[in-house]
Amino acid sequence: MFLALDMVEKARSGHPGTPMGAADLAFTLWDRLLKHNPRDTQWADRDRFVLSPGHASALLYSLLYLTGYDLSLDDLRNFRQWGSKTPGHPEYGRTPGVMATTGPLGQGFANGIGMAIAERFLSEHFNRPGHEIINHFTYAIVSDGDMQEGVTSEAASLAGTLRLGKVIYIYDSNHIQIEGSTSIAFSENVARRFEAYGWQVIGPIEGTDTEAIYEALRRGQKETEKPSLIICKTIIGHCTPIEGTAKVHSDPLTELQTDEAKDTCHWPESNFYVPEDVLVYMRKAVERGETAEREWNERFEQYERAYPDLAKRFRTQFSGGFPPDWDTGLSDLFNTQTSPIATRDAGGTVLNTLVQRLHGLTGGSADLAPSTKTFLVGYGNFGWREHNGHNIHFGVREHAMGAIAGGMALHGGVIPYTATFLTFSDYMRPPMRLAAMMKIRVIYIFTHDSIGLGEDGPTHQPVEQLMGLRSVPNLTVIRPADAAETTEAWREAMLNKDGPTALVFSRQKLPILNRAECAPAKGVMRGAYTLWQSGNGAPEVILIGTGSEVHVALDAGKRLAAENVNVRVLSMPSWEIFDKQPSDYRESVLPSSIRARVAVEAGIRVGWEHYVGLDGAVVGLDRFGASAPGEVLFKKFGIDADHVVAAAKDLIRKQMVN
Repeated sequence: MFLALDMVEKARSGHPGTPMGAADLAFTLWDRLLKHNPRDTQWADRDRFVLSPGHASALLYSLLYLTGYDLSLDDLRNFRQWGSKTPGHPEYGRTPGVMATTGPLGQGFANGIGMAIAERFLSEHFNRPGHEIINHFTYAIVSDGDMQEGVTSEAASLAGTLRLGKVIYIYDSNHIQIEGSTSIAFSENVARRFEAYGWQVIGPIEGTDTEAIYEALRRGQKETEKPSLIICKTIIGHCTPIEGTAKVHSDPLTELQTDEAKDTCHWPESNFYVPEDVLVYMRKAVERGETAEREWNERFEQYERAYPDLAKRFRTQFSGGFPPDWDTGLSDLFNTQTSPIATRDAGGTVLNTLVQRLHGLTGGSADLAPSTKTFLVGYGNFGWREHNGHNIHFGVREHAMGAIAGGMALHGGVIPYTATFLTFSDYMRPPMRLAAMMKIRVIYIFTHDSIGLGEDGPTHQPVEQLMGLRSVPNLTVIRPADAAETTEAWREAMLNKDGPTALVFSRQKLPILNRAECAPAKGVMRGAYTLWQSGNGAPEVILIGTGSEVHVALDAGKRLAAENVNVRVLSMPSWEIFDKQPSDYRESVLPSSIRARVAVEAGIRVGWEHYVGLDGAVVGLDRFGASAPGEVLFKKFGIDADHVVAAAKDLIRKQMVN
């Protein structure tokens, strides 16, 4: 408690209130029940713990230090400072022992549900009678603020529906938020709400009664059919002279207030003081953890002797690797396809092929699988009657779906995917941003990628979403032009371990590009490639397309070539991948000497200047769509070969004049 207070006071920044109020409940969980090994943060069967109110990070850092993780007192003293291992909110991958990046309230709550789904899925697939190798709980501390966020409601509803009995959340109910009492905006009966979701609700109990907290946690462990919410009544800023007020939520105490708090609890005024006997006691967590993991390793060795193939698969999945033949034959899937096919349909074919080789591939849609073509045929449903199916029905819950998928990836052992329409990616933006920040492998499938979806109209027609996704660091966006590119897009998504991938597919059918005259689709792996070129000399103009508009660019290129214009047509399915290529490759594809460039994409124009320059042209759409057949809309809005040809000729004329 006082370590957290000292951290905030030294930084003169942070949130002292929750660490002071929730110290007893956090200590009880970490000291008496949490199964973890501070010396191995990747142990597959450790309990998962999420601090959903990430602003209380000083509490988590204190626990990590005291229990023996690779965190020193100096790290605590550098709280919130440049380059420190103790940033303002917990960051996955920066601080040993932090299992999720939290801060945006509600996200950690939903991440935990994803972790529990992964645990249940993997236990169903790998455990055998007498050989239980996956059996752990997902714990979280959640706050009043978490309870107010919509994503919490979505995730809690699904968790209750799926009967995830190994979810145990401690609700730190202190009735204070930044603007004052929670009563000004939050007066519902949380217990009844969660009971209606299908949760076991325990409490309210006193947040300083460690024995009552322990008994509540044990009750949570014994309940196998319902997730558990333990409501703990706490006092924010406990022991400080301004306890129970909004003033202690997010502002450092004065030096005098800090001294008064320590005096109230008979604590020495020395900063970062840790009694030796306390440290010795808390560091027993290391011995307990090493013993627990050693016993698990012995059980796994027995399991491996009894089920060598399963053990090999287990190791592969938890390492994030693939079996050697995982992509064999993928490139041949559409060799005999002659008729046009929507990339959403092609994507569904690839997905159903991949799951035959990649056992950890699991996911679902926001009630849109028939439209997104993402149902895994013959692989069952993940539901309360069974938990070994690969198809997760997230319901109409895009926000929670994104956060749950992130939690599944954080748990490990699975490769999660989600699916919805591209326009609804807006509902998923917060969890996608966090997944990109954490650099975890989640695959987001977005179909109905443009005005080409047609009659559903502007509410469902994405215009600005592609650029919005491209603006997120570490998120790879791939928009393939045909079935062959779709296959390569999926291959790239699976191989990408440096962050999430968004696969963007069409609803409308697209022709299969003639690879006898066009370059092989493997160019997708470079982000952009020369699809087709006329003439032998340097191109006079370069046309760039993505997705369905590659066909528009190719049509325009052939028309220009018929007029003796040297043209290069690029397919650029992924900006992010292309920008990572060596400079000589980028220069070979998009020579800086060729300034006449036209990009065509059925979305907003902003951003394309990165590739066409200030002298180039963009055939795009800077307004919302309309309700009409897709082919009519492309014509009405000028996303067609006529406009691309006109733009190219205009650039060539200007170039000749200059």
